[in-house]
Order: sequence, then structure tokens, then C-alpha cells
Amino acid sequence: MTLKNLRKKIDEGVHLNLITTDKFKTNLISIYIIRPLKKDEVTKNALIPLILRQGSHKYKSSLDIQRKLEDLYGANLSIDVSKKGERQLIRISIEFVNKAFVQEKNLFNKVISMLNEIVNNPYTENNSFLEKYVSQEKENLRKRISSRINDKKTYAVDRCIEEMCKNEKFSLYKYGYVKDLEEIDSKDLYNHYKNIIQTSPIEISVIGDITIDDAVNEIKNSFNFKRGEIINIPRENVLKLVQTKNMVNEKMDINQGKLSLGLRTNIPYESKLYEALVLANKILGGGPNSKLFRTVREDESLAYYIYSRSYKYKSIVIITCGIEFENFDRTLDIIKREIEELKEGNFTKEDIEEFKNSTITAIRSMTDSNYSLLEFYLSQSLTQDGRDIYEIIEDIRNVEKEDIIKAVEKTHLDTIYFLAKKE
Repeated sequence: MTLKNLRKKIDEGVHLNLITTDKFKTNLISIYIIRPLKKDEVTKNALIPLILRQGSHKYKSSLDIQRKLEDLYGANLSIDVSKKGERQLIRISIEFVNKAFVQEKNLFNKVISMLNEIVNNPYTENNSFLEKYVSQEKENLRKRISSRINDKKTYAVDRCIEEMCKNEKFSLYKYGYVKDLEEIDSKDLYNHYKNIIQTSPIEISVIGDITIDDAVNEIKNSFNFKRGEIINIPRENVLKLVQTKNMVNEKMDINQGKLSLGLRTNIPYESKLYEALVLANKILGGGPNSKLFRTVREDESLAYYIYSRSYKYKSIVIITCGIEFENFDRTLDIIKREIEELKEGNFTKEDIEEFKNSTITAIRSMTDSNYSLLEFYLSQSLTQDGRDIYEIIEDIRNVEKEDIIKAVEKTHLDTIYFLAKKE
């Protein structure tokens, strides 16, 4: 698969990422509005994409938007908010059919025009978002925030991160907080939106069978963001000395305990050891052949599930498992022992090769999804990493056992979180 990637500044703080390929039957355009993760605006930012999908000055309602999407050969509008490190991203995307499958010559231009309408001309009355829409979406967001407790596995991981990083911005929940919704009114929210459009770094990403010059000119001419002084979003602080372990117990009416361990790696993504850290995490808890799975689940039969996950932007690792309540101490001891075994180099060359291959396969699989590719190139932009997929694969291949040991030696247990049963 041949990929051509162009990155170009088209306005103050606005960059275009254009990836051309004829592999997919659809093209995808995404606008990312990038904000610092801050307590006083995280809930507002999560609410905004819900309001944008309700209508614009040209398309007065969500039904009008849907009708227009149908006119564009069944294009799909997707709007969401995400958290990448200590950044909060508002994403507005339209996926539409490749020009090779339709007779419409100006489909790309029409999609760009619609996307610009949704972003730059949201439906307003008296210089305010429509109160009906704001009230409706505040309730929808309240339900989404409140429902996160229903998935106990994810909830335990989130709570471990919140406790581990409680004095850091990374602890903030990407959808915000119910208590903040009460203070948001339609006029205040619209003023906030105007401010973030003027001051936020914006990434416009396009992938598909696109003519480069035509796409650059069309996007540059169509998106007329009102720009002011662009904010600087600082790099996350990832270096922290663990002096005392944080132990947190939370109790609920549940049938299965959820144990999560938070580890500080002290290895930023810019480090030469980062790929070694990725492999160390895979060997530790990255699948059914990992050390934790084999010992905790198969040999000792202590866990219903167990895995570890690394968080690139914040350079932490979370180990999580579902266990019987009485197995807490034994499970914790074995997990700690397996981490020490990794530091002592008690893993084989076969382990390294197996997880190199599985990691490389996972990276290559991104080329099978236009959304995954856009997210990859967005990540490369946010981290200022100029490598392409194949260069990263080569760096993974070059990791030695000594590199993995060095990476694990920098890693220290910070927080132990246990979701237990009420007495």
C-alpha cells in the first residue's frame, strides 16, 4: 500500500494533513479542534459536538443535516470528543464515497462546504445556541457521564488513573462532570465556542483518493476560521519519582473485584527506549501468551481476565484484572513478582520475537482503516514525530533484550486501586 502524506499550514494555527491513497471505497475528512484539558472547560467542550450535530444556519435541524448527507450519496457525519494525554479534542468528521464509484464530479467540494457550514455556522438565535438544543444535549451528556459506572471494568481503570494523577490534568474525565452542567447556559456555551474556534490549534485531516492540489486549494478557500491569538498547549509532564505507593479501596454492590495497578514508566514518547517500553508492556500483559496471563489466569486461576495497557502521551502503564475478593493479596503479590521478573530479564528471545511480530501486525492493520490512519497521522503531528508507519516498524524490529530491561527498570508502581464488595 502506497501512502503519500502532505502536511501544510493553511492558516494561523491551522494545519492540513492530506493522505492520498486509492485503497478505500470511501474518503474521510476530519476537523480536530485541540484544547488543553482543563477542569473549567472540559464539560463545555464535551457538550459542543452534541450541539453542532443539531443544526446550522443552512441546515436548521439534525433532520436537515441527515437529508443533506443522503444527498451526498449516503455520507456519514461523526462528531465526538476524545482525550489524548492532557489535550481534549473535538472531532467533526464526514465519510463519503470515493469518486471512482459515482458520477458526481464535485462531491469533495460539496462535502467540504457542508463540513464548513456545520463548524463555522452552527444554529444560533440572538447570538446564542438554541436553548432547546442545549437543554436536550445537557441531559444526554448527563446520562452518558452517569452511565460510566455501569461498565465496572472500564470504571476501575478510569478511577485508578484519577487517583494516580489526581493532582494532574490527565485525571480529568473526557466527557466532563454532571455538576458542571448546571452552570452552563446557551449563551455562555456559544461564547465559549467562538473563543475556542479563534484560539485553538486546528488540524484538518483528509484521507482518500484525492487530487492533492485541488484538495489543498478547496480546503484553504472554504474554511475561513476567525483566528485570534493561538494558545500554546504545553507538553505533558511524565517524569515523576514514586516515593510512596497510593492504595485506594472503593466499595460497591458487585460480584467480582476489579484490581488496577498504575505504574509510572518515566519514558516519554520521544525517548529511544519508547519502543522497548511498548514491547515490555506486551510481554508483561499484552495477550494470552503474556507473563501475567500465563501466571495469574492460567497457572494460578486467580483472574477472570488480566491485561496491561500503556498510555503513550502520559507514559504510564495500567494493569487491570477481575478477581474474587479474597484473592486480592495473592494476585497483587504475583503481579509484583512478574514485574520484577521482567526487570531481571527472565524472558526469552522467543517472547521478544513473538511480541515484536504481534505489535508489527497491529501497526500494519492500521492501513486497513482510513480512520485508524487519520488517527495515526494526527498522533504523529501532536507528538512532532516525523516517522511513518514503516520506520516505526523498523525501530521495533531493532529493539534488543537489554533495551527492554532498561525500560522496565525505569518503571515503578505508583497506585493500587481495588473495587471491592460492600460489607
